[in-house]
Amino acid sequence: MTALNARLCDHLRRLYPEGDHSALASELIQAMGGPQPLSNITAPLWDQRDAVLISYGDSILTPGQTPLASLSRFIRRHLQHRFTTLHLLPYFPYSSDDGFAVMDYRQVNPSLGDWSDVATLARQMTLMTDLVLNHCSSRSRWFEQFKAGQAPGRDYFVTADPGEDLSQVVRPRTSPLLRAVQTPQGQRHVWCTFSPDQVDLNFANPALLIEMVKILRYYLDQGSRWIRLDAVAFLWKQPGSDCLNLPQTHEIIRLLRTLVEALAPDTVLITETNIPNRDNLSYFGNGNEAHLIYNFTLPPLVLHALLSGSSTALRRWQMSMPPTREGTAYLNFLASHDGIGLRPVEGLLSDHDIDAMANRMQAFGGKISWRSLSGQHPRPYEINISLFDACRGTLLQQDQWQMARFLCAHTLMLGLEGIPALYLHSLLATENDQQKLANTSNNRAINRHNWSAVELEAALIDPSSPRHQALEQLSQRLKLRQQQPAFHPNATQFTLHLGESLFGLWRQSRDRRQSIFAVHNLSHQPQSLCLADLNLIEPDCWRDLIGNQTLERTDARLTLAPYQCLWLTNQ
Repeated sequence: MTALNARLCDHLRRLYPEGDHSALASELIQAMGGPQPLSNITAPLWDQRDAVLISYGDSILTPGQTPLASLSRFIRRHLQHRFTTLHLLPYFPYSSDDGFAVMDYRQVNPSLGDWSDVATLARQMTLMTDLVLNHCSSRSRWFEQFKAGQAPGRDYFVTADPGEDLSQVVRPRTSPLLRAVQTPQGQRHVWCTFSPDQVDLNFANPALLIEMVKILRYYLDQGSRWIRLDAVAFLWKQPGSDCLNLPQTHEIIRLLRTLVEALAPDTVLITETNIPNRDNLSYFGNGNEAHLIYNFTLPPLVLHALLSGSSTALRRWQMSMPPTREGTAYLNFLASHDGIGLRPVEGLLSDHDIDAMANRMQAFGGKISWRSLSGQHPRPYEINISLFDACRGTLLQQDQWQMARFLCAHTLMLGLEGIPALYLHSLLATENDQQKLANTSNNRAINRHNWSAVELEAALIDPSSPRHQALEQLSQRLKLRQQQPAFHPNATQFTLHLGESLFGLWRQSRDRRQSIFAVHNLSHQPQSLCLADLNLIEPDCWRDLIGNQTLERTDARLTLAPYQCLWLTNQ
């Protein structure tokens, strides 16, 4: 038995107490490409130059081109040197949820392009692909097999007795948990965490685990290097529990980490777990689970800070965040294809604060999605709105500071410990797509606009356009960030105490040569900053990277305009 086989057997015993674990471990190794010499990769997986672009394959449309080719052309023209990784949202045939109800894991949706288009994107940037492993489409071949009682799909799905007590199950939706289906064995009730069209897969069946590892290997062979484990917190089902973050779920992630470290060591695993902060942090394990976790608490806390003009909740949370260990990092983001999740701020913001924020987002044209709580009224689950429109004003009123507030949000995120990820529609200051929302009746469609490439290019050359202003300003700040060792994703970070309306961080490079003090005015009023409150060590010469100005004195008092940001560096 090899060392890898032995390690896999340890994982498998915790998942499947019965069976031939050595044989199953050998099958997993074969599914991952078979035994091969270990690579001597020594290069770090990331540094301060890294940034992730998030986009659907059809976000930019050009007549006569496949949508993936159109996206590639846009990246080549505008973003090639600002982003290192592209998170290409599910590009497979699907039946609902804009790609997350996968019908065929090994095919490219022909309405987007083909594998050659994906390969072109993978040559431009490191490619990040979703492994949608909690569920698949009710129109998939596997589910058709389930309904017909045919292998292998007949054993691939979670079923439950509707008479069982499932009241503890945590849901992100208000739809029924179980769906009745006729099979040759009679009526069965399949588990549907997210929707009746997204049927949950049964990882208690080791054959399904092997199949998913084969799919993971296939994505790697097609050029992906970063793998996003979608909705992974819900993976294991155990009636009588909340079916969330169960030990078996963590064990499967540890097993996948063992496989990729041994057989594909340049692979990065990212867990997508939109859950309270403490639970989210658990997906680092002991440095043996996810390489990256989404920093889900960041978007609602930054939004709350900018709406309220107060840094208190954001500062308190940031002070409690543990530094990441070597080989792990936070994936920081403010907006994505989904809404702004509210579960991560449970216990950090009061119900009153959450409701006030949700009400203001509705006033700015947004929508609220809800989740079920056993025996209680539904609670807000996420805010659905474009980030640019979310920055229209404060909790009190709409104002003239929308662009400044929007840039402040991103500048704050770019300075945090971790790797920044920007949604294409935030990069372009795209507004709410009310027409797409009306056409689809899907709240998340409000932030999934499809741009005409011709219209977008015209806007990008117009200096008065929010599209031009956002792309130019954010590109400049991304460029600045790439050049600063103190912004390495694992560089030292301390949270500063600068009063109610200022939020500040001290970042220090890993060789301790560079310090950056990142200070942000979160309010619509000018704020005074006493430089003596910062540790601006003499005799270093300090300058603001964003304003490109040198400080004459390190004990002076500066006035920050509404939503102004400083990156003060000694290099």
